[in-house]
Amino acid sequence: MKKVIILLGPTGVGKTAASILLAERLNTEIISSDSMQIYKHMDIGTAKQAIEEKRTVRHHMMDIVEPWESYSTGEYIKAVQPIIATLHDLNKIPIVVGGTGLYIKAMTRGIFSGPSADWDLRNELLEMEKESPGYLHDYLNRLDPAAASKIMPADTRRIVRALEVCLKSDNVMSEMHRVLTKPLPYEFTKIGITRDRKELYRLIEQRVDKMIEDGLVDEVKNIIQMIKKHFSNSSLVTHHPSLSSLQAIGYKEIAMHLNEKISLDEAVALVKKRSRNYAKRQFTWFKKEEGIQWIDVTGIYEPFPIFQKILSALNQKMRPDIEHMQS
Repeated sequence: MKKVIILLGPTGVGKTAASILLAERLNTEIISSDSMQIYKHMDIGTAKQAIEEKRTVRHHMMDIVEPWESYSTGEYIKAVQPIIATLHDLNKIPIVVGGTGLYIKAMTRGIFSGPSADWDLRNELLEMEKESPGYLHDYLNRLDPAAASKIMPADTRRIVRALEVCLKSDNVMSEMHRVLTKPLPYEFTKIGITRDRKELYRLIEQRVDKMIEDGLVDEVKNIIQMIKKHFSNSSLVTHHPSLSSLQAIGYKEIAMHLNEKISLDEAVALVKKRSRNYAKRQFTWFKKEEGIQWIDVTGIYEPFPIFQKILSALNQKMRPDIEHMQS
């Protein structure tokens, strides 16, 4: 089977710069598996800016949709397959880099392709939830108890999608997952980057401060203006608060500040808190992913030694391929 390298880990752990060094050494290209880097104009808050500053290798699956557009995991997988095939045709082993566990799960364990988004239905469901908080989770529990048991009652976006699948297809989401899920036909070598939790949280907070310094507030302001302009004179204007782009950590909290609901200091503190919590959830998610070789980079802050540890791990798992790529 043809091979794909996956470099994964929580937000802020140090994947980005090290992955660029790895791709340079192996003469290959990077495929982003970050569900927010797919959006155009969202650069500072998704750490794309750091990639642009050091872009010496080609990156795929970045800047492909507008902030007002929806984009599913199924669409991501459909777009990734021809990219991987093209790189294999060039005798390159793709390096998938990111922390969106669902994208990685879809590649390695598969995902079904459900019905496309129905914004009218989604709006109706959101109105129901607004009128009676908790109703949608109860509704999903009646239609698809197995799916409801895996979704937190507060996770409205996933509940709405599960209901959308149930209401627009002839089957429930849990059964479709069981029957239609297929992984991509590649041999995946998964390397995970980890570090001490307290150290990681400190680095995350420093990165948030740097994003604010680099102009995250203006970036969010511009994105909100673009979304409002796009939806002006349209019945879809009510959709934008539920768009994935505006639910991204950093963007949602700064938007609250711009809407004068909280101060900038409160928004920044909330971004830091939610980023730490997100890192915790990523660790939990990746524990369920089989076959990851973890590399501890605690105390290492420069990308080159992290890259060296990754390369050493890859040499242990796939030496002939790595030697061939470096020759």
